[in-house]
Amino acid sequence: MRALNKLSAAQVKNAAPGKHSDGGGLWLHRRPDGGSQWFLRVTIHGRRREMGLGSLTYVSLKEARETAEKWRAVARQGKDPIKEREKEKRLAARADHTLAIVAAEAFEARKAELKGDGKAGRWFSPLELHILPKIGQVPIEEIDQQDIKNTLAPIWHAKADTARKAMNRLGIVMRHAAAMGLNVDVQATEKAKALLGKSRHKPKHVPALDWHEVPAFYASLDEGTVTHLALRLLILTATRSSEIRFCNLSEIENETWIIPAERMKTGKEHRIPLSKEAMGIIEQAKPFERDGFLFPSVRKGVISDATMSRFMERRGMEARPHGFRSSFRTWCAEATDTPREIAETALAHVVGGSVERAYRRTDYLEQRRELMEQWADHVTGGGNRG
Repeated sequence: MRALNKLSAAQVKNAAPGKHSDGGGLWLHRRPDGGSQWFLRVTIHGRRREMGLGSLTYVSLKEARETAEKWRAVARQGKDPIKEREKEKRLAARADHTLAIVAAEAFEARKAELKGDGKAGRWFSPLELHILPKIGQVPIEEIDQQDIKNTLAPIWHAKADTARKAMNRLGIVMRHAAAMGLNVDVQATEKAKALLGKSRHKPKHVPALDWHEVPAFYASLDEGTVTHLALRLLILTATRSSEIRFCNLSEIENETWIIPAERMKTGKEHRIPLSKEAMGIIEQAKPFERDGFLFPSVRKGVISDATMSRFMERRGMEARPHGFRSSFRTWCAEATDTPREIAETALAHVVGGSVERAYRRTDYLEQRRELMEQWADHVTGGGNRG
């Protein structure tokens, strides 16, 4: 057996330029410039291999001996230590690129494109709730269509919209991983869709109050509370509950409510002409104002996204707040001669193709102002109820 541990700490420290053996294939190479490098010589399948073990600056004699023994043991098994070390590095790198880690990086990279940095739209939620708990710790390079199929199968038909969003987000994450140079199957989500098949889920429309019944409900909101006033303004403006909840006095200008792009589902600024009735509701809400918000919660922030829905539930109603947008749209179609593009613009819907929109530079604000006055007249019981 070859002698081991030939060098002492003093010899290592004072070694002259050249190569100095510690035995067992461990060498210290002292360069003429003063730098020193440990390396190990082993013979594998009749071929001599040399692997660096680090600089003397960072690797002590003791550490070099321990590392050398580790790789000598590998060599005794007939394995190439250099290849085995590379394999370890690749495995470590894969561990650093789990789906959860890459998903977080992909989300961070997209935040600037998302409304409210992705928080308002909950971009990350479908991944966080339905995918990461199951396969988040799997190296993303190992994920295939079968993994994705098994993960989303429980909700593919029962929660079709959520499953669709989760699949979409996962596809974005896989493409982000490919851009990072990782060996992923960017077609895995499409293959998983093929395995899952067409969703059998039939979408349900949000229950809405018949437009004929809106005046009676509006009249019942007569207590002047934050919830009553919020529901009244929601009905009068035909907006979404999130837009009402975060309504801020700074957004009201000359009888027009200007909702900034970051708060809109479309990502575009939306102007809403306020009827006289709507302006009156805003005045009634001002005493409740906190930090500019008209509809604050009892403790902090604004009323929750469930406040108005729960109120209608307690009244035994099937209809929900979002349904008043449908009530308004049906009223436009059945009780007025409002052109489609004006009615749709009132709901902040995208109207027409890209070319048409490029040439149409109006949001019909004044025409909609007249329309919202007519709607307010109906809602308050002053118009023809049909």
